[in-house]
Amino acid sequence: MKTFYQFLMTERNSGSNDPVAQFANNAFYDQSFPKQSIYYDEISQYLEENASYLPSMTIFDEAWQLFQDYNN
Repeated sequence: MKTFYQFLMTERNSGSNDPVAQFANNAFYDQSFPKQSIYYDEISQYLEENASYLPSMTIFDEAWQLFQDYNN
């Protein structure tokens, strides 16, 4: 099973206006992102406290749902 971060990196696309792709692009440059985590609460808390690059937590929720679908 991939971590959320590993999955998110598959969504990177520097030319895209898609919010999940932009989230992935920004997370790539976030040196403190919890790269080994597979836990929603841990990642969500980190993003709420540290990710000024994420304009809305609904983008994380959308990415999380894609992650869940990917792993099922």
